[in-house]
Amino acid sequence: MRVRTRSTAIIGTVCLVATLALTAASADEPASPQHAAKVTLKNVATAQNPTAGAAGPGGKLWIAERPGTVRVLDSNGLSKPVLDISAETTTDGERGLLGIAFDKRFAHFYISFTNLEGTSTVDEFAVRNGKIQPQTRRTVITQTQPYANHNGGDIKFGPDGYLYIALGDGGSGGDPHGNGQNLDTLLGKLLRIDPRGGKPYAIPSDNPFVNDPNAKDEIWAYGLRNPWRFSFDSGTGDLFIGDVGQNDWEEIDWAPASSKGGENYGWAQMEGTHPFRGGTEPANHVPPVHEYDRANFGCSVTGGFVYRGKAIPALKGQYVYSDYCDGTVRSLQLKNGKVTAVNDLGVNGGEVISFAQGGNGELYVLAIGGSVFRIDPA
Repeated sequence: MRVRTRSTAIIGTVCLVATLALTAASADEPASPQHAAKVTLKNVATAQNPTAGAAGPGGKLWIAERPGTVRVLDSNGLSKPVLDISAETTTDGERGLLGIAFDKRFAHFYISFTNLEGTSTVDEFAVRNGKIQPQTRRTVITQTQPYANHNGGDIKFGPDGYLYIALGDGGSGGDPHGNGQNLDTLLGKLLRIDPRGGKPYAIPSDNPFVNDPNAKDEIWAYGLRNPWRFSFDSGTGDLFIGDVGQNDWEEIDWAPASSKGGENYGWAQMEGTHPFRGGTEPANHVPPVHEYDRANFGCSVTGGFVYRGKAIPALKGQYVYSDYCDGTVRSLQLKNGKVTAVNDLGVNGGEVISFAQGGNGELYVLAIGGSVFRIDPA
């Protein structure tokens, strides 16, 4: 595939929880979740404000801690830090070390964090024999931030081998700068780049806006408020985005593996399927596959993963997610891009900030207070 290099290093911000502490609300559910798998949460480690996880060399799970450290989980618990950038980041607002990812060959390790000036940054390290090589560190992309919230930070490699970066709308409230619908900024977007194809990166030639002089070439999808966690289904390649709402609605967006990108998820004209502050629904709006209101105890959707492990057959193929304030672990059953059931899995992870997928497909729940749970069969 042809790629065009771009020398300006400009990242975006992905998204954090609406503010690591928002108001309350809970999820809409069908009257009788008949197909809920029977699961339990097994506490396998305690971390310092864990924010993200990634399957690393040898199938071990690497855990990012918000203050700036990365540790490896094994049968003895978490290792000593294998990386420490705590002197380069802060935890004020929604800042910190927010995302980590490996490329498919585990040859390079990527971190997403906000630096001391609040600028969102993605750095790369070479990995040899399962160990980070600090001397190889380089910055791939950066994005300045107008506010301390909605910095985002999630990063994932897609099935196509490219690096995806989710960016919040820049913060404050109500998208005051109109970034969500503005294609001339990386804020409020999902990006797609080739970090090894150029210096500092290359842009895949089939990105949806590469021929649009009024749009940033890095953009894959837009109209996002705070897509704090997103993932690809390891079985199908489908994309799921948990996009944190403003006041009323939390949403989960979905795109099939066959998507060519360019989806407009509506923010800030829309909050879920509802016009936001008198907004007009864009003609190309892609509505969420699932939304829930804040009627009870939820406040900030925490996107997860489609379960592809072997330990819980009844959960296979279901998208597992939670909410930062509610903490209940739930799953969506889908068919042909439509939700057929919403299941309460009967367990609560507390202030669920993130999920992680191990090398064997099993899922972990990360609570901001420090608990690292594995989802096990009950």
